[in-house]
Amino acid sequence: MDEHKLRLETSRRRTFAIISHPDAGKTTLTEKLLLHGGAIHLAGAVKARGAQRHVTSDWMELERQRGISVTSSVLQFEHRGFRMNLIDTPGHQDFSEDTYRTLAAADAAVMLIDSAKGVEAQTRKLFQVCRRRGIPIFTFVNKLDRLGREPFDNLHEVEEVLGIRTCPITWPLGQGREFKGVLQLFDASFQRRAMDGAAPAKVREEVELLETAGDPFDREKVLKGELSPAFFGSALTEVGVDEFLDAFVRLAPQPGPRLRVDGVAVDPTEPRFSGFVFKIQANMDPAHRDRLAFLRVCSGRFYRGIDARLPREEKPLRLSMPHQLFGADRQVIEEAWPGDVIGLFDTGALRIGDTLCEGPAFEYAELPRFSPEIFARVRAKDALKRKQFEKGLEQLSQEGAIQIFHARGGGMRDPIVGAVGALQLEVLQYRLLHEYGADLVLERLPYQVARWVSGAGFDPARFEAEVDALCVEDRDRNPIALFKSEWNLSYAVGRHPSWTWAPTAPVAPLSKRR
Repeated sequence: MDEHKLRLETSRRRTFAIISHPDAGKTTLTEKLLLHGGAIHLAGAVKARGAQRHVTSDWMELERQRGISVTSSVLQFEHRGFRMNLIDTPGHQDFSEDTYRTLAAADAAVMLIDSAKGVEAQTRKLFQVCRRRGIPIFTFVNKLDRLGREPFDNLHEVEEVLGIRTCPITWPLGQGREFKGVLQLFDASFQRRAMDGAAPAKVREEVELLETAGDPFDREKVLKGELSPAFFGSALTEVGVDEFLDAFVRLAPQPGPRLRVDGVAVDPTEPRFSGFVFKIQANMDPAHRDRLAFLRVCSGRFYRGIDARLPREEKPLRLSMPHQLFGADRQVIEEAWPGDVIGLFDTGALRIGDTLCEGPAFEYAELPRFSPEIFARVRAKDALKRKQFEKGLEQLSQEGAIQIFHARGGGMRDPIVGAVGALQLEVLQYRLLHEYGADLVLERLPYQVARWVSGAGFDPARFEAEVDALCVEDRDRNPIALFKSEWNLSYAVGRHPSWTWAPTAPVAPLSKRR
């Protein structure tokens, strides 16, 4: 392999996700980044209806009807010689687990904040996920075309609520009807620019205050996730987007090392190909009932027809039909490099978190499965559709859209589905009907908290009689207890303090994961 080519292609990759609270303008910013990057020629509006075009990233019919993002998609484009891999995430909080997994595939995150509302609940949750991963976070304060908070107030809230310092790279010239654009505070080498004498007096005062009391720019702190470069603008009116994009490609990190389960770091310039599956999506093309695995390339050169190993199954796989993704659109590609996200046709062999690699088998750290908060028992409305019902449920579970739990030894008879939010159940019903032809009867259960339980002497039947709980099994037959409230959980923990009560699923040993 040409090592120089590998290093060059790796250095020009930028793989990132956008995180925000619903309605902060995430999908609109995504569209405008694609437009300014030359990937599309006409941006859609999230509120598009009738003759207006829909946004590229919202490809599912339900997304277009509701004006929300409920699936992750991948959007790739070139900008100033850099290869941008934008992983679009669900904006609705009911799909936060999908967002958590998606962030595992990103090297940086853009935190989008509504100028009028500041830091909201979902933003705080997603920020903490980024913080735990230690990835750089870029702040974009959006909707300056409307009246909102003062810029200093938004930056102060980011620092107070999220605990990360900020360094503005651009500064707004007014807001609402008076919004005239943004002032660039740094030159191409990120040295402070001299103050523009034509700037309004109020803006000059604000910038002077920034220079004396604000944090100095420090790229090392940015890359460590300790300092967030801040930008201002309006995605809707496209003001401030170019300035953000130009600075982002120069500041955001190229793909870095990834940790294996055994703690060894794999450098992206390692010649052997490796990557991990962070999402599986069925029926992106309803006409073909296909199933696509989203793979993040972590090291080496991927090429069409490569023979890779799937360590979980200890078997080889020939990856003969790799696709470049762009929302629902895709095309066959010949090669990919570290940082790229590609689509692989999957016949059911792959699971979320799987590692694919050349040479001796190893695994990247498994992506966590979080405990759901809403539970329902489900069955097919039409007994003749039982086969389609079971197939659809299994495939949507493998996507990570829902989790399936079974009565002990009960198999697929009256399974229980778990979800983070109520909208997930609505999407489950919609997709089972429209993609698999199986109508669903759904009975909500009174449980709100779940924990994977392990410990000496744990007997599910005896535990159910002792505590007001329901003990079921997950896909790997791990016992999980469902409680009606946090109080019930606390009572159970108090009675058995030596047991482990895990909010995430246990990681099974390699030899037992099937």
